[in-house]
Amino acid sequence: MITTDILIIGAGPTGLFAVFEAGLLKLKCHLIDALPQPGGQCSEIYPKKPIYDIPAFPEVLAGDLVDNLMKQIAPFQPGFTLGERAETIEKQEDGSFIVTTNKGTQHKAPIVAIAGGLGSFEPRKPPIPNIAHFEDAGVEYIIRDPEIYRDKDVVIAGGGDSALDWSIFLANVASSVTLVHRRNEFRGALDSVEKVQELKNAGAIKLITPAEVSEILGTDRVEGVVVKKEGETLELQCDHFIPLFGLAPKLGPIADWGLEIEKNAIKVNNSLDYQTNIPGVYAIGDVNTYPGKLKLILCGFHEATLMCQSAYQRIFPDKRYVMKYTTVGGVEGFDGSKKEAPKAVIKTID
Repeated sequence: MITTDILIIGAGPTGLFAVFEAGLLKLKCHLIDALPQPGGQCSEIYPKKPIYDIPAFPEVLAGDLVDNLMKQIAPFQPGFTLGERAETIEKQEDGSFIVTTNKGTQHKAPIVAIAGGLGSFEPRKPPIPNIAHFEDAGVEYIIRDPEIYRDKDVVIAGGGDSALDWSIFLANVASSVTLVHRRNEFRGALDSVEKVQELKNAGAIKLITPAEVSEILGTDRVEGVVVKKEGETLELQCDHFIPLFGLAPKLGPIADWGLEIEKNAIKVNNSLDYQTNIPGVYAIGDVNTYPGKLKLILCGFHEATLMCQSAYQRIFPDKRYVMKYTTVGGVEGFDGSKKEAPKAVIKTID
């Protein structure tokens, strides 16, 4: 049996950053993830997708963000159970929890932090009759490696952040990019909408609204699509059709743990520490919900920080923790290695 101080379910960015915050408190972490590598969606679904709202990074690729987080937590030597899904949770007489995976691996900890992102998920597929025939033959619901679109003709459908961001990114990769959306208004960030409009005006991408892709053309591979626009039918030649309508999330076995669920998310107490209705079990990141919740990575980082402070008090109720700034005390790993904070230099002016 694997024992640890905080058992984190989900090794996405929020779960990884929780390891860092716990490490500053000298708390050991172990992470469980159904994926074969850390990073969650950032590694599995869009490692090459640029992210623009991480503080101090005007732009960072999702995969690079994960790499940096792994370097940041390395001094704290977290454990990983990868390629296994957390199935059951049992509370013990001493107040700790035993979490067992689908492969029978048992983990024991006084604190469980669920950082499962959107949980298990399936892409939302448009109702196009022959779309299944072209899956993995020119139809992709997720962009993992943008280089496969190098010098290709690409049609993207959707009106959210993913459709906008990938249209912007692939404008410098693909031979041509056409964005099709069923409305004239987009749901994505205003900056992205303005950037798409600028690229359209410059002739870098094509924009067709309000319109929908109704059919895929080709025999064994995608050769084009049929677009319906206000009673008019257009045929567009393309090598790839990428419908980006988001993911349909499912909590999976966690939904049966006795947690309070609202709209496929776990309700938490955000006025204090993001604890669930089960004392000692927390939910952080996209998997949780509370009034005013924003599903942003940086919000998950904030939630992970407060969760770790609360976890420390639960594990050591008689100890008083005095927070120290890393800019003053540096970062000390469990092996005794320490990155010293830079010394302040005071200059006097004569």
